[in-house]
Amino acid sequence: MAPTTTVLLGALLLASSSVNAQQAKLQVNLNSAESIKSAAKIVAKNLYSYYHGNEPGQTPGILPGPPPGGPYYWWQAGAMWGTYIDYWFYTGDDTYNAETTRSLLFQAEPPANAYMPKNWTASLGNDDQGFWGMAAMLAAEVNFPNPPKDQPQWLALAQAVFNTQAPRWETEYCAGGLRWQVVSTNGGYDYKNTIANAVFMNIAARLARYTNNDTYALWATKAWDWIEAMGYVTDKYDVLDGAHIGHNCTDLNPVQFSANAAMLIHATAVMYNYTTGETRAKWRRHVAGLLNHTIDHFFPEGIMVERACELEDRVQCNTDQHSFKGYMHRALATVAVLAPFTYETITKTLRSSTEGCVSSCLADGTCGFRWNTGEYDGDTAAGPAGQEMSALAALSTMLLEQEKVLKGPLTNTTGGTSQGDPNAGQKFEGVSPPREITAGDRAGAGILTAVVLASFLGSLVWMGMGWSEK
Repeated sequence: MAPTTTVLLGALLLASSSVNAQQAKLQVNLNSAESIKSAAKIVAKNLYSYYHGNEPGQTPGILPGPPPGGPYYWWQAGAMWGTYIDYWFYTGDDTYNAETTRSLLFQAEPPANAYMPKNWTASLGNDDQGFWGMAAMLAAEVNFPNPPKDQPQWLALAQAVFNTQAPRWETEYCAGGLRWQVVSTNGGYDYKNTIANAVFMNIAARLARYTNNDTYALWATKAWDWIEAMGYVTDKYDVLDGAHIGHNCTDLNPVQFSANAAMLIHATAVMYNYTTGETRAKWRRHVAGLLNHTIDHFFPEGIMVERACELEDRVQCNTDQHSFKGYMHRALATVAVLAPFTYETITKTLRSSTEGCVSSCLADGTCGFRWNTGEYDGDTAAGPAGQEMSALAALSTMLLEQEKVLKGPLTNTTGGTSQGDPNAGQKFEGVSPPREITAGDRAGAGILTAVVLASFLGSLVWMGMGWSEK
């Protein structure tokens, strides 16, 4: 064989092997805990490559953004650290613990330590603040290593978020509820949406269970009753996105995002676990209703699809929405433990969905957004961190059948060690219990269900605006 032919053949073989290596699939045996941990470790490393807050001159705790400086808003980094806390809890890998702690403390911002940093005022939503608060709450529930004693503690950080949000509950418009945005000059301040109120309910319910304090439970119930009375959750357990105060919250936006459903099903399962008797029966009914609809709507053929924007012929999901699948997988895993009557259904669903997720991942841990095509979709236009967060969550929750996980989230009487501060984030002492929703409140919000006719056009406009994009 001539030398030039040999060189050419070698180059072709090298190029071929390079292509094959790039397209090789992530190998995971979902029946093997060690195989799952190994794959999750690869994906965790890939996700971390999009974070630069640990580099000189960069801001600790945040992903690159907001646009045009990068694709990510502040809240998504809070969700990412929550994903890493769960990753540590399920796998035992503490590689990212130090940076997780550093980030959650840095972004809390003293003196309030309530996750309302001044640098993010222009895009600060109640839901944004709440995602950081939920990460801190999770840290308390799984005994994530506590911060130094001279720093704010996980439970106190979650309480600070609650204490700053509860006073924002207003009855002047729509008979209650939190607005989407915290600051009146932000776009979306006139919108009372499900995610802001669902996250508030989520934190309140978990604080009630962790501290055994019924004041938090009253607020969680208040939030659910309002969401239900306003028609944001229908009698069929469709979870709609929200409405505007200019219409007394009757212009319901019928778009269904999985993040809204995930926060609510998690919160209702916490309340089911926390309560007894007839009250528990009420929450069981809501857990079951939300779960049945969630599986029917978001898991067609057993694999998760973000149906509001992940269409058969195209994907029009924004950067935020690319991360939603992970929140649903993580929420359902916790629901399975808190409400054992859901366990069999949820574990079966999570497994089939994770199988789809794994089929979208390459050997280097790069994972796609579409999980139902059997291959990597190459979808990186909206920023790939969301896809990696979702894949890491799916893999981590495959380790659900561990004794420490099945015991359920910890409380301060079952081994939780995080120290709280009931007055965190506030100058005044504590928060008063809420007024119960009255028949008048329900009547004031009762005209709602008749007003869905103009919603379709509104939903189209909303889809163009994006979710949590300010």
